[in-house]
Amino acid sequence: MTIPNDGIAGRVQNFGLDQNKETKGDLAPRNGQSYVQGPKHPELTFATIPQLLREAVSRYGPHEALVFPDQRLSYSDFDRAVDALASGFLALGLEKGDRLGIWSPNRLEWVLTQFATARIGVVLVNINPAYRLSELEYALNKVGCKALVLARSFKSSHYLEMIRTLAPELASAERGRLHAAKLPHLRHVIVMDKAEDDAGFWRFDEVATLGGPAQQLRLPQIDQTLQPDDAINIQFTSGTTGQPKGATLTHYNIVNNARFVTDRIRLSENDRLCIPVPLYHCFGMVMGVLGAVSKGATMVFPGEGFEAAQTLDVLARERCTALYGVPTMFVAMLQNLAEVPRDLSSLRTGVMAGAPCPVDVMKQVNDKMNMGEVTICYGMTETAPVSFQSFVDDTTEQRCKTVGRVHPHLEVKIIDEDGQIVPAGVQGELCTRGYSVMKGYWEDDARTAESIRDGWMHTGDLAVLDAEGFCSITGRVKDMIIRGGENIYPLEVEEYLFGHPDISEAQVFGVPDARLGEEVCAWVVLGPGASASPDAIRQYCEGQIAHFKVPRHIRIVDTLPMTITGKPQKFVMRDRMAEELGRTPLA
Repeated sequence: MTIPNDGIAGRVQNFGLDQNKETKGDLAPRNGQSYVQGPKHPELTFATIPQLLREAVSRYGPHEALVFPDQRLSYSDFDRAVDALASGFLALGLEKGDRLGIWSPNRLEWVLTQFATARIGVVLVNINPAYRLSELEYALNKVGCKALVLARSFKSSHYLEMIRTLAPELASAERGRLHAAKLPHLRHVIVMDKAEDDAGFWRFDEVATLGGPAQQLRLPQIDQTLQPDDAINIQFTSGTTGQPKGATLTHYNIVNNARFVTDRIRLSENDRLCIPVPLYHCFGMVMGVLGAVSKGATMVFPGEGFEAAQTLDVLARERCTALYGVPTMFVAMLQNLAEVPRDLSSLRTGVMAGAPCPVDVMKQVNDKMNMGEVTICYGMTETAPVSFQSFVDDTTEQRCKTVGRVHPHLEVKIIDEDGQIVPAGVQGELCTRGYSVMKGYWEDDARTAESIRDGWMHTGDLAVLDAEGFCSITGRVKDMIIRGGENIYPLEVEEYLFGHPDISEAQVFGVPDARLGEEVCAWVVLGPGASASPDAIRQYCEGQIAHFKVPRHIRIVDTLPMTITGKPQKFVMRDRMAEELGRTPLA
């Protein structure tokens, strides 16, 4: 059934935090069991992404919406640019339900594409900027992308060259009529930058001029067909085992999650949110962009990718009040800030997510970056993404040792291997149910059924709920090390290693061992000027943690292999270490 826009608009009026404050209520586990329910306020909004933007424009039209290094747009300018691009997409023949891939670092064109596709019901497919040929080919074909928007290049990735390699037919194809053997669904390739040889490509700025009166008139008609439960975004999971899976999210999933994340940090139209995290990931496009739009806040993008000095310069120059990042980003900024002080007195709040935050780092972020209200988040792409988040008045200990308390309108349970809910304080697998759970993995019923059972998303993460409802993530089900019959959770060892004065980063994982099955291995990054040896680190552990948890193999490395979103790639470390030791990698 199509719900008239006027009917939805009445409910969309509650986007503002001032009208819809979250109530903590009773977030403690029920009946002593590891089961919690989020608060019922603010209410869920049954709305689409275009309606979210329209509400922001109606309230904050002249207000600055987007700040990039060389571009600034008000909310009104933003809205007009989105409509022009959406009309251009219609002129290309894109229709509701088609898939359009975007392959680019953080740029204005990314954000415009995000909203222009949503405007006409085209499903945006986020493609990791770090992908190479085989990964790009798989992603485009898996979801049947009809169009691809891409940057010319970013760092060592030459996107234009790669798409020409996959689709050499571009050189002789008429624009919009590509028929490539390796990419059978792809018809349009849209390049953000002007190319010397643009045969077969559309230029991004050109597409925004293609729409005429006929396409403009179609926009409100298409509006009537858009439903909040429609799929609007596909994000590929990391694919640490097997091929990546396309998590399929709806307007309803991500609009509401964005609202609740920014509710918790008390974001308002007076805030300026700095977003150095990548747009292709939920952290950037949902928690960042949609979250800011839901409050009418200004979004500030320091550059195409994260650079500590550049981000700090922009924070000071633009007088940002909020900042997003993963712990490694904050560590890099703190180190740079010590060398070149800046005035960060405007900062107040933000989000740190993606990995555990050491207490010392949190204290420095509070004190040296003036972010006394920074919060911690936990979630996964499949849950749009956030399930747990700190409140701004939680203690430093609560923000470092836990991921906060459950989000509104979600249920979470922690279960044992038999699927039974465990008592509060007992470790088990975390499962989430509610509005945020994805529709499923794109055209992969088997893996969807493995992950979503009776509406519950099985995260694969090990967790503990305390008596107040604070959640601690204790590891991954698959990361657990079994050494001679002893179960070892890497996070526990990592947290101890973080306490060593010379260690800035640490990752612990299992490597094959003929006698014990697995042995404990640690890769550590030392802080500036530190010189601890593996033996010294081992001695630091001995007598302080159980002998079987003490890493047998310790490697001091300059950097850890990370995803583009700053998550450590343990499977890469594990495979490299097994090869170095001459052992068969663990399955």
